[in-house]
Amino acid sequence: MEGRATARYVRTSAQKAKLVMDLIRGRMVDDALAVLRFTRKSVARDIAKVLRSAVANLQQREGASGDTDRLWVDECYANQGPSLKRIRAAPMGRAFRITKRTSHLTVSVREEPEAVTEVAGGEPSGEETAGSSPRRASAAAKRPRRRRRAGRSGN
Repeated sequence: MEGRATARYVRTSAQKAKLVMDLIRGRMVDDALAVLRFTRKSVARDIAKVLRSAVANLQQREGASGDTDRLWVDECYANQGPSLKRIRAAPMGRAFRITKRTSHLTVSVREEPEAVTEVAGGEPSGEETAGSSPRRASAAAKRPRRRRRAGRSGN
């Protein structure tokens, strides 16, 4: 099951919103909300609202389990919205153009599949590693892999 929410015309640039969205993509919902709470960007509050709305939309659907521990952020992206054009007075009768950018934030959450019950043979398959549950193994297979980016040097 999937829940989706969109906030339109948010007063931040899509580029700034994408930086925060990259932090939560592929995470469990509780972890994503914790990351957003301590992220020092003003757009993080708007993204958290959209994420909570997507969770609520999923819980309202027919057949949803209502268990928020099994939800994870499937996809999240920020598209560019319309820009507000403003004029700032400049010296000698000239004017500078100021563009105040907006963006559309979209977050989609998905529910992990139900836990797999024991197979009729009774022997665990060779795929599972020690200490992992079948539910985690199947959820990890369906969840998109997070790509690691090369970090920038701080110097």
